[in-house]
Parts: sequence; structure tokens; C-alpha cells
Amino acid sequence: MKIFVLLSRIPWPLEKGDKLRAFNQLKQLSKNNEIILCALNSDRKANKKTAFAALQPFCKSISFIDLPGIGILFNLMVAWLNGDPLQSGYFYNARAAKRIAGLINEHKPDILYGQLLRVAKYIRRSNLPKALDYQDVFSIGMKRRLEVSSWLMKPFLMMEYLRLQRYEAAVFNDFDLKTIISETDRVLIPHPKRDQILIVPNGVDHDYFSPILADKKYDIVFTGNMAYPPNVNAAAFLVHEIMPLVWKKIPKAKVLLAGATPDISIRQSASDRVIVSGWMDDIRQAYAHASVFVAPMRIGTGLQNKLLEAMSMAVPCVTTSLASKPLNAKAGSEILVGDTAEQIAGYLVQLLTDSDYANQLASAGHAFVHRQFSWETANEKLESAMSNILKKD
Repeated sequence: MKIFVLLSRIPWPLEKGDKLRAFNQLKQLSKNNEIILCALNSDRKANKKTAFAALQPFCKSISFIDLPGIGILFNLMVAWLNGDPLQSGYFYNARAAKRIAGLINEHKPDILYGQLLRVAKYIRRSNLPKALDYQDVFSIGMKRRLEVSSWLMKPFLMMEYLRLQRYEAAVFNDFDLKTIISETDRVLIPHPKRDQILIVPNGVDHDYFSPILADKKYDIVFTGNMAYPPNVNAAAFLVHEIMPLVWKKIPKAKVLLAGATPDISIRQSASDRVIVSGWMDDIRQAYAHASVFVAPMRIGTGLQNKLLEAMSMAVPCVTTSLASKPLNAKAGSEILVGDTAEQIAGYLVQLLTDSDYANQLASAGHAFVHRQFSWETANEKLESAMSNILKKD
């Protein structure tokens, strides 16, 4: 197949979940298919030369389309007036639409594949076979942010939640194939035929994220894009509510918050017991140098790649029920699950003081992700579904 892939961001470097998913899908789909990649870019600091070199082995053609700042502001206003989600308006540009249409006409792909609602407007009216990766449920992610936001932000977030919910349903029938990351997310799509959505989970590179013997500089680690609101919320929960309970039992316990572009609130939480690393060239070092991984997620949607990576590296993991449900690991034997600061702190203390139990949990989690999460297997499902769409035509 010749597949035209449209992304809202250049999938390199891999510091965000959508980039990681896109990069690995490109890598796997390119084994048997010709990939025409088109990625929008609103990041002025993006190193397009480095990204091109990383993506070139998997793509027959690569196009990066810059979205100018002034154009973004204008299109946000248009989206506001039209009742569209700002998520869609931010990434839509009329000139970009003409360029995308031109690329499609030039390459004449067999199928179009768009990642996230952000790009749906560019291809939803095309007559070609087309697929949309919802990935996760943006509307529910916005609703969960609404529940913990300040009163000043609530009206804006409520408006965006309602617009996203309408848009998720509106684009459903425009695409021949719809995909999503987990069953937990699929049941939240606001469309009566949501069961038709194909579940394509993420995977993990088990060769790369394999156990590393290293000195334990930190007791607890939490990783992720530290500007992403769900991660900012989780970091605050960890530092200000969970760790004071841990410190009562283990006063010298150290926490590492590792990830790109830390929010100012995260930077301000740094101390001799809370280390904020910022971007790390090799995130494996964060996992390897910590005794326990924690993902205290209270808002957000989708599957947490950070949990897959930590478990693949045989680090014992603690998380919340929100993050545990899409993962579907066995609570108590493969992962520990708690929702209150007291529960999570208790698990962390248990793992830090009982090495035999920590090793047992780590081994079980490691075996679980090896059984259940593979980029190869996940993308075989995606490729097969795309092929079936073409056979119907």
C-alpha cells in the first residue's frame, strides 16, 4: 500500500506520546508499505534537519509544513466563531490545506491516515479511503482538566469540552477506519457505533527499554513531558501530598522528576530531596537509577507509555486506577494501584523497605509488558485493517 500519513507534529524527538506512537507506526508500517509523510509544525525551535534524518529510513517522501504564529491566532479566532474545537483550529491553516491537497494529488496514495482530531479537517472530505487515529478521547481529557481547574478556567474548558465532544462524533462517519489506543478510551467516544473503532494499543521497544544495572541515586522517579497538564498535576500531587507521607517514614527519600520543558511550578518544587532534571538525552537513565517508578495520574486519557517503559526495564511500578485501567495489568501482583495520597505513599514505602517484594513485583510487571505490548503486533492489526478497507473498495 501507499499510505499518506498526516500528523499534527513532527514525530521527533520522542518526548510526547503522540510522537512516540506516530514514529513507531511509521517504522512498522514502512516494512511492507510505501509511506508518504506530511507533518505540521508549530514549533519554531524544531530541528527539522535532525528529524528528517531520523524519519528518512521509513519514508518515501517527507514534507514538513510550518504553521506561522499569526496564522495560528487567526485560525483560533475562526474556530471560536465557527463553534469548532480550538484543538482543531490551532492546527488548521488554509495554505497548509492547499499544500496537503497538492501532495495527495502528486503522490496518489491508496489510503490516507491522520493522527488525532487535530488533522481531521484536512482530509475528512477526501474521496480516498481514509483512517483516523483518535488515539485517546480529547473531550474526556478536557473534562478531567475542568474538574481540577481554577474557577477562571472552568468556562473556557467547559466550552472546549463540549466542542470536542461534538467534533469527535461529527467526524466519525467521515472515515472508513477509526482507531484508538484502548478499550477504556473506546467506550468514551460519543458515538453509538463506537464499537466499530479498532483498538490499536501502543507498544514498547523491549530491546531498548531493557533492565540496566545501575546505582540507585533516587528512590522514586516520575517521567513525562513536564509541560503537559496531566503530568504537571501528577507531579504536584506527588511532591506536595504523597511525598510528605513518605518522608515521615523515610526522611531521606529522593524523588526524580524527569522530562522535557518542566512547568514553572515543577521547577519551583526542586530541593535537595526533589530533583528536576529537565530534558534527558537518554530517559532510560532515569528509570535505571531509581528504585521505584510512580505515575500518580489524576487527569488525562490514553495509555501511559511511561508505565510500559518502566515495567519493560523491570522497575516496580505504582499508579492510579485512571492510568491502570487502559494498561490492564493485575493490581497487587504486576503493578500496585492506589488513588489517595495515603494509599500511594503506603505502596512506595512498602516497595522501598521490602526489596524481595519489590523485585517480585518488578519481575511480574516485566513479564506482563513482554506478553501484552509489542509495536510489531499492534501495527500488524493496523496494517491488516487498512488492507481490508482497500479490498472493500
